[in-house]
Amino acid sequence: MSAETPAAPGHNEHYLRVFRRNFRTWRGDRPFWAGLFVLLGGFPIAYFPYANLQIGHLTLAMATTAGAGSLIIGVLLVVLGISLWFQKHVRTFAGVAAILLALVSIPVSNLGGFLIGFLFAMIGGAMAVSWAPGAPPAEERPASASLAKGDGPEGVDAEPAIAANGVGEPNDLSGTSPTNGANGRHSAG
Repeated sequence: MSAETPAAPGHNEHYLRVFRRNFRTWRGDRPFWAGLFVLLGGFPIAYFPYANLQIGHLTLAMATTAGAGSLIIGVLLVVLGISLWFQKHVRTFAGVAAILLALVSIPVSNLGGFLIGFLFAMIGGAMAVSWAPGAPPAEERPASASLAKGDGPEGVDAEPAIAANGVGEPNDLSGTSPTNGANGRHSAG
């Protein structure tokens, strides 16, 4: 350990480094990028129907008859993007809803915000549906710390039980088939 390395993480560290590490941990526990794409997809869909383009002295109004529909779709996409960040358990619903709203935005709001908002919302919705929480890192025990047979609590064997099919893993179902009694209606383990 060098003289510039802090003794404990978080102690005597710059607050930006601590914030960045905490943000990275928070971001890794949820579909952050999916939420960001859905959120960014809502802005052009809601904005373009109300935008006025100035070309010299010429004003080009993009207002459509479905301006209220565009605003509702854009606001819903922003809300879905934020909910993906803070309520990760609604990821499948929010992803499917974002995809459907993106598809509805094509005829309603100037081709989905000139395809910019449409593409962002479609990609974000697909990312939300496909996101799965990561497995926590498995703690490996050193080989010398393994328990011998019969050394478990109260005489229970510490070694894993061999499955009935003899493959070696306690829940390994690779050796089961409907012909040997596992017809899918009952637990095989």
